[in-house]
Amino acid sequence: MDKAVKFQPFVVGIGGTTRAGSSTEKALNYLGHQVERLGGRWTMFAGPQLLFPTYSLDHAVREPTAQKMVEAMRTCDAMVIASPGYHGSFSGLIKNALDYAEDLHDDPRPYLSGRAVGCIAAGLGWQAIGTTLANLRTVVHALGAWPTPMGVAMNTAQKVFGDSGEVVNPEVREELDTLASQLVEFSLMRHAYMAKSASG
Repeated sequence: MDKAVKFQPFVVGIGGTTRAGSSTEKALNYLGHQVERLGGRWTMFAGPQLLFPTYSLDHAVREPTAQKMVEAMRTCDAMVIASPGYHGSFSGLIKNALDYAEDLHDDPRPYLSGRAVGCIAAGLGWQAIGTTLANLRTVVHALGAWPTPMGVAMNTAQKVFGDSGEVVNPEVREELDTLASQLVEFSLMRHAYMAKSASG
């Protein structure tokens, strides 16, 4: 008898800045390794990869990387959004990337419904981090997804990463580990629920 194929949650990361190797991109890289360690699959779109044209309903043709991101959003079991705090909110780069979720409005799972979405915010001080996280969670709700209980706050006025990109701040590392666990756990629970529902 063939063994059943083990379900591997597919998690997508979106974030960073126009500068490659930003703090939020490093956080996504670490999170991706943790998701894979927990048995999940991971892909991310970060930094310069997100320099898409401004989202428009009037232009149906998407550039190749934008098409890949939308398809990843369509098929994923969970997502992570990571943004720096710009003027009390998340960046225009991330907002534009999330606007492409509009291409999913006619899907069986419209927008990001049925997914857990984790939020990561970084800033040079605590004030911008708090409002950025709150705004990200609001958008996650608007897209029909479930924000994870853990939202990761990174105060870059403190030392968060080492020279090789490793997470050296123990509080941030613990938050990222918890977020990875919640994303995988939620995906596994939903998959089991949907399988049970389908079997009657």
